[in-house]
Amino acid sequence: MGSTDSKLNFRKAVIQLTTKTQPVEATDDAFWDQFWADTTTTVQDVFALVPAAEIRAVREESPSNLATLCYKAVEKLVQGAESGCPTEREKQVVLNCTRILSRILPYIFEDQDWRGFFWSTVPGAGRAGSDELDDDDGARPLAESLLLAIADLLFCPDFTVHSHRRGPDSVENMQSIDSCEYIWEAGVGFAQSPPLNYIHDLNRAELLRLLLTCFSEAMYLPSSTDNSVLNPWVTFFCSTENRHALPLFTSLLNVVCAYDPVGYGIPYNHLLFSDYREQLVEQAVQILIVTLEHDGGVPHRPPSPSSIEEQETAGPENLFVNYLSRIHREEDFDFVLKGLARLLTNPLSQTYLPNSTKKIQFHQELLVLFWKLCDFNKKFLFFVLKSSDVLDILVPILFYLNDARADQSRVGLMHIGVFILLLLSGERNFGVRLNKPYSVHVPMDIPVFTGTHADLLIVVFHKIITTGHQRLQPLFDCLLTIVVNVSPYLKSLSMVAANKLLHLLEAFSTTWFLFSVAQNHHLVFFLLEAFNNIIQYQFDGNCNLVYAIIRKRNVFHQLANLPSDSVCIQKGLQRKRKTPDVISRTSSQETVSMEGSHPAVPAEPGTLKTSLVAIPAIDKLTEKSQVSEDGTMVSVQKTGASQAAPSEQSAVAGTSDTESNSGRDNEDVFYTEAEMERRRFSIASSTSSWAPTPEWVLSWKSKLPLQTIMRLLQVLVPQVEKICIDKGLTDESEILKFLQHGTLVGLLPVPHPILIRKYQANAGTAMWFRTYMWGVVYLRNVDPPIWYDTDVRLFEIQKM
Repeated sequence: MGSTDSKLNFRKAVIQLTTKTQPVEATDDAFWDQFWADTTTTVQDVFALVPAAEIRAVREESPSNLATLCYKAVEKLVQGAESGCPTEREKQVVLNCTRILSRILPYIFEDQDWRGFFWSTVPGAGRAGSDELDDDDGARPLAESLLLAIADLLFCPDFTVHSHRRGPDSVENMQSIDSCEYIWEAGVGFAQSPPLNYIHDLNRAELLRLLLTCFSEAMYLPSSTDNSVLNPWVTFFCSTENRHALPLFTSLLNVVCAYDPVGYGIPYNHLLFSDYREQLVEQAVQILIVTLEHDGGVPHRPPSPSSIEEQETAGPENLFVNYLSRIHREEDFDFVLKGLARLLTNPLSQTYLPNSTKKIQFHQELLVLFWKLCDFNKKFLFFVLKSSDVLDILVPILFYLNDARADQSRVGLMHIGVFILLLLSGERNFGVRLNKPYSVHVPMDIPVFTGTHADLLIVVFHKIITTGHQRLQPLFDCLLTIVVNVSPYLKSLSMVAANKLLHLLEAFSTTWFLFSVAQNHHLVFFLLEAFNNIIQYQFDGNCNLVYAIIRKRNVFHQLANLPSDSVCIQKGLQRKRKTPDVISRTSSQETVSMEGSHPAVPAEPGTLKTSLVAIPAIDKLTEKSQVSEDGTMVSVQKTGASQAAPSEQSAVAGTSDTESNSGRDNEDVFYTEAEMERRRFSIASSTSSWAPTPEWVLSWKSKLPLQTIMRLLQVLVPQVEKICIDKGLTDESEILKFLQHGTLVGLLPVPHPILIRKYQANAGTAMWFRTYMWGVVYLRNVDPPIWYDTDVRLFEIQKM
């Protein structure tokens, strides 16, 4: 009964607030206490009892009351942080204020006129009754007081951390507490694992939810190419002003990496016990990826008096990024990598009892966190690649890519997975590690094969290209760049993988495909480059690929003799209209899929997705490095011609054959996907748009790197034919045995230097990550739906 009464009282208070036309005095504690003195409103209750329309009505019609509500709620949090919430009532007041602010903040952010409110000081509000907010630190902006209070409360003994009190009478002083002794979990930089306390976990999760809501102002600003514009909430929270920055960063990282969703291995344990840790881990990983977005710069707010001096410089350093980049002990790297691998592998785990193990849902956030670790901490990246542990990250990524390939609502997941593999493929060790035999056999909807992790990668990429949805086409360049980057190190491809690569070449080298889009020939160049790398540097173990090349030799001959006259170009384009989707329809000896696997399926109708900005073209995403004799990489300068030539003419002007001629220069990068789709459509339908010409075909046809393969065919085809005739052979195994023991030493052209295209961060990818990350955070926070139905501007919310 009490619970119903308290909800009624809370609802009455909300109605009073929305119907009062006169400002309520900040000193009227009897009125304001109705919002937080109650003891039984959950966060779900607060969201239900404070409707969006009423928050907006107060904002428009009695703004001073909304301002006072925010001010009073922050004041209560500051008081709680100072006192340490010794009584249950004080703890409840803090939680209620946390919930109310989580509800209201998005409506403050969606209105441009209100955005500066939290960064202003509140003159005279409630000063008569209480001086807590401006005693010691002058007039701090409300946002700073709120953020510092949340940080203090996250290390509040008996509320969010285990108390270290010696006896019943001793009190821990919140001002002098050393929060480094209260880190939430053992791991990086901390050895003791505090006892699990689900109440502490719940309280931490509530405070982190409010913190995430504070940071979400970024969702209400339109996407911008200007990377120097920082999120003022994140900038302040991750600065030296926050004395808990180090222990909080460590707590968040350790809680995530130590989490084991399977628990004690009891089947169905997740149905028997509520896992309060999972909610905390989700909030923690979301806070981490949002705080790690920027590594410093100038925050976009009017400088407050206390911080004018530091704003003259490049801006305050982001301590979270700083701490992440300075982790260096092997055991810390091992703890982080094993933790992330365990969590990423969790949704793949198969058991004989259906639904008996808990499956986590926050793999996208984990992938962003892994990306940040590799990006900001090069020692971590080298540690990952030093052993075959990198394969424990690779296999789940390939699983997610394969599983999401038909689902347009998961196109962001496809991108982040491919970006991570592109980053890893820029390092030689990744290619070397791929030679480890693949024996895990996670059930995937791909042909069964026996081989290495390299075979798995190629088979999955082939599946994405041939059976994925249309919107994955911009990723084809990236997928094949990864294959090219690892190709010089692949010792022995299986027959299945070799056939898949040849099938891709066959599909990409049809005349209609080559002539229909200005960049399609790049895909052929990438595949030829991969074949050349394997033949020149790994010929000995790759008899399967050599055999596949010999069998499909007509594809190479057709490429060498590609027609370039206008009549043939037109014929090729007409063929396209008859067979619209030849890539996926061409048979590629599809075999039985793995046992226990499920086919990739499109999104359920009604699934929500958030829009993304388009990714930069591959030549903007990567920079070329040449591998020298001793294995070190030397950056290859782009030629002046290629930079000077306008992008639409660059193929004619003679830039590198896999450079982009897409015309997607920086300004294009920031269109949303829907706008890009419309642009592509309008370009395709306008008569003045690009059309293939004989000159254009000749400009790149003359550069097709066919010499090595043609020489190989010239030497080996007569020998193979002779064996077949002499022995009357129709059996592959004999031919493979011959190829295995053959050699082409001295017969091939001089090996070309190995070119690696390394991932290169730029404004376009930074913007992509911001939209993707906030889109994930928006869609994953549905209970309560913090941002649902507010005027978000960073992306569009779309229904499938």
